[in-house]
Amino acid sequence: MIERVKEFPSLTIIRHPLVQHKLTILRDQQTETKMFKELVDEIAMLMAYEATSELSLEPREVKTPLEKTTGWHISGKKLTLVPILRAGLGMVEGILRLVPSARVGHIGLYRDHDTLQPVDYYFKVPGDTAERDFFLLDPMLATGGSAAAAVASLKRAGANRIRFLCLVAAPEGVKPRCSDLLRCPRSGAQQAGLHPSRAWGCRRQIVRHALIASRTIPWDSASAAQQHR
Repeated sequence: MIERVKEFPSLTIIRHPLVQHKLTILRDQQTETKMFKELVDEIAMLMAYEATSELSLEPREVKTPLEKTTGWHISGKKLTLVPILRAGLGMVEGILRLVPSARVGHIGLYRDHDTLQPVDYYFKVPGDTAERDFFLLDPMLATGGSAAAAVASLKRAGANRIRFLCLVAAPEGVKPRCSDLLRCPRSGAQQAGLHPSRAWGCRRQIVRHALIASRTIPWDSASAAQQHR
């Protein structure tokens, strides 16, 4: 169950009952750490099911116990998961259970306390980037600065097909990133460098959806996914 956002064609909200249920428990302040980690893992796997729905296929002949037949196989280079360190690591294993052949890269970012801009301190992804589909992983989108910086790093490395997946997101971060990924106006909260909904317990400012944002050259094929446990 998904919802397309009219003003942002690249944004998709996943409204599956299991996703909504799990995300609600995830955001409950009484949820213990062990369950929290398990929920991130489970929601990421459910999100990946939707995020992989547009992967290209090619025919493949197989021999069954009865006869030869033609089935389908995901074409091109292996899917690559790229968590933004360190929070994004919690989403990797859930997706790998669904796509065990996927490759894994890493992007390390931190925010400069003076400029409030993200700084890239680590970058490693598999080669042949132009031929791969990348899933960029981060549990939360607040101002969107880290997501934009990570996408820019992948673009510089030659990536063309990128999807950004996150569990919760603030409207102030979603809207400008879907409109123009690398150049966005900042609200008062963003100018202060601290978003009012930066914590998991955030209330009104948060969009109670997980995001799957995908881009092919312009960031206009993003998709967002609502998730609850």
